[in-house]
Amino acid sequence: MKIIIHGGFFSESQTNQKVKKAKQDALAEIVQLGHKYLQSHTAVETVVYTTCLLENCELFNAGTGSQIQSDGKIRLSASLMDGKTMRFSGVINIEDVKNPICIAEKLLPYDDRVLSGRGALNFARENGFKYYNPETPQRRKEYEKKLSDSIRLGTVGCVALDVYGNLAAATSTGGKGFEIPGRVSDSATTAGNYANAFAAISCTGVGEDIVSGAVASNIVTRVTDAMPLALATEKTLNELKPYDGFAGIIGISATGEIYHADTHPYMVWASYDDEVEVFA
Repeated sequence: MKIIIHGGFFSESQTNQKVKKAKQDALAEIVQLGHKYLQSHTAVETVVYTTCLLENCELFNAGTGSQIQSDGKIRLSASLMDGKTMRFSGVINIEDVKNPICIAEKLLPYDDRVLSGRGALNFARENGFKYYNPETPQRRKEYEKKLSDSIRLGTVGCVALDVYGNLAAATSTGGKGFEIPGRVSDSATTAGNYANAFAAISCTGVGEDIVSGAVASNIVTRVTDAMPLALATEKTLNELKPYDGFAGIIGISATGEIYHADTHPYMVWASYDDEVEVFA
């Protein structure tokens, strides 16, 4: 049983030691809670549970504390993929909810499994997900000053390998901030979140770059074709170099290989294999 999580890229973490320590502590606590949950739950259940914890932590740009778009509204996207069944579900640009990953989970058994905007919100309300405003005072302050270098740049994600050998991946984002309303990130696509019986990947970074490189699905495809996870990751990320693609990934293979990598310093992450490991 293995688990790895990420909290996106954070530029200020390199210079602000207080912020860096807060993120290290938060990720260490969340990955331990996720690993404990994994003892008695499936990979799918675990990545949803753990991503919820990340969404609820204001240090990260997903759920509570998400970026505000150019029209002053917060829109969230999240997706889930079950490596065993190969079913993918997600919500895109949904407003006024607390945990978009839980709505993605609710969609997993449906035929129409990826919903956007008003359709996603209607589905959420019909299934008991109540109104919630994810805005925080800090986010409003950043928006009003039109800052583009927020300390919460990025997304959150979780990948897990359960006791049955099944893999799952979940990714959630509050967007990049100040974007054009209607922009679609990678987080609710198979470029940013993908899993099968061989590997599972969650991405963070610049969504357009990740989509251009089909990063998550490319890595998983290469692992499926017998390439080691580390090599598959490095090959895929190297393919982003012609356009200076900005991406980071976390992943686990069915053989238990656990890996993380980024194209630009630096992604924050934590994992639990035999013990907790956190970005330095």
